[in-house]
Amino acid sequence: MKPQIDINCDLGESYGAFKIGNDQKVMPHITSANIACGFHGGDPVTIAQTIGLGKKLNVAVGAHPSFPDLMGFGRREMRLAPDELKNYTLYQVSVLQGFARAFGVKLQHVKPHGALYNMAAEDERTSETIVDAVKTLDSSLIIFAPPNSALAKAAAKARIRVAHEFFADRAYNPDGSLVSRKKPNATIHDTRKVVGRTIRMVTEGAVLALNGESVSLGEIQTVCVHGDNPAAVKLAEALHKGLTRAGIEVKSVGSFL
Repeated sequence: MKPQIDINCDLGESYGAFKIGNDQKVMPHITSANIACGFHGGDPVTIAQTIGLGKKLNVAVGAHPSFPDLMGFGRREMRLAPDELKNYTLYQVSVLQGFARAFGVKLQHVKPHGALYNMAAEDERTSETIVDAVKTLDSSLIIFAPPNSALAKAAAKARIRVAHEFFADRAYNPDGSLVSRKKPNATIHDTRKVVGRTIRMVTEGAVLALNGESVSLGEIQTVCVHGDNPAAVKLAEALHKGLTRAGIEVKSVGSFL
């Protein structure tokens, strides 16, 4: 049986007069789209357009909730009470559920964005609050989370399906965490390097850290390319082609998890 992997990308992050990424050109090369819910990017028109494009291209759609931080693109940490965070998550995922229903498609997954994702990966209370909100809305949704993270453990404990995620275009630390975007070489733009490290990750469960050490992350089910990466279109296209050539079946995670 061929190895299977999902390629996901953060899309729908444009809002009003502000254009972020190139959704039209990225979408044909991915299998799952994480759609901004309006708190770090996105607006009702963009959400509708992105879901409509996903339906046309048979790309699964998911909610990409964040902290209410439009000015900081959701990349600044916020300390919220559990009930605040739960309600913010309920609000954002519900928005995507409603739009998906209007287009006759089912929401596949939930992937927290930016600082919220990083906090949920490490903080038990944050991860449990997000999982509780998701389970309240729909226990069949898949949660995207880093392998061995607090978020992955909280979802598994709640009997919610988890897709362990690898970041194709982000550098890793020796402990398996992502290198901070504030540091040099945190984002990878070289398509050959992105494809090579992803194939190794899918087949061997390991990746080279920024310092050259081999880091074991275990089995993964989804690979992320960031939509706001200037090289996103080239990376997504090269990744899809490279994985396929390596004998790896690229398909939406909901079809095999």
